Parts: sequence; C-alpha cells; structure tokens
Amino acid sequence: MPALPPSAAHPSSFPARKVVLTTLAGASLVGAVAGCAPSGAAAGPDPTTSPAACASSPTGSAGSGSASGAGSQPYRDGTFCADGHYVSPNGPETIGVALTLKSGVVTNVQIIEHPTSANTRLYQRHFASGIKDVVVGKKLDSLNVGVVSGSSLTGQGFNDAVSVIKREAS
Repeated sequence: MPALPPSAAHPSSFPARKVVLTTLAGASLVGAVAGCAPSGAAAGPDPTTSPAACASSPTGSAGSGSASGAGSQPYRDGTFCADGHYVSPNGPETIGVALTLKSGVVTNVQIIEHPTSANTRLYQRHFASGIKDVVVGKKLDSLNVGVVSGSSLTGQGFNDAVSVIKREAS
C-alpha cells in the first residue's frame, strides 16, 4: 500500500473535516459561554423548581392562628414560600425558601436553589444541606441565621425570605 503524502496524512488538511471540527469547536464554545451566563432567576422564581408544598395554600384562614396559652401565636399553620435576595461576589442572588409552620414553630424547611453561577450553586447546596438542623424546632420569630455549612452569604437571602414568610403567615 503506498504511503500518503505528509499533507494528506493530517486530518485538518481535508476541507470537510476542517468545517466539521470548526463547527464542533464553535458549538462547544457557545455551550460553555451559555453555561456561565446568569440565569433568569433574579427576574422571578422558576415555577418548575418550586416545591409542591408551596402550590397548596396554608391551613387556617387569614387572621386565624393557633392559640398557645396567654401569648397566642400570630402565625397560621401551613407551608409558606418566598424568595430571598442577597448579594454575592457574583452579583445579585436569589434563594427560595419553603417553611412549614405549626403553632409558630418551624416543622420543615425546603430550599429552592436559584443559582446564577456554579459557585453560587455550590454554596446554595451547602446551605440547603445544613439548614434543617439549624431551624427545625425553632420559633419563626427567633429565626436569624448566619453561616450554615460554610455558606456565609446565603443566610442573608434566607433571612430576607423569612421576613416575607412572617408577613404571609400573619
């Protein structure tokens, strides 16, 4: 079998292969850049990432609360959801919070991540993995979280969401 000339042996010497390789490289670059672009989370919550519990209305009616002795709790029982906002080195961030309340006490918490970058995703996941141990069993009025599982800024967004939930649950 005769040897190919050196110029024909290299795959990039064929025009069709150049086009294919250039197209693939361009598509890879577009995908990488799109993955780094901020999501539309700051513009509003993504309804597909909200927990099912937030789709249902809280139990009790407006103005009704569970009585707990002389100092009756002003919060209704049920699951309440809100987005909290904070600023990270990447810019404005949002985190979704769903709190389930019973007699003014948190019985469950869910975090709905709205990351704008891979770094934010990492910190929101760390936060979500540890927040249950921090807030379940605590009174809603006493919630004010700081650093959770190494995430120092996400707590600011959580606290912002808790402020909204307090108003909704009243």
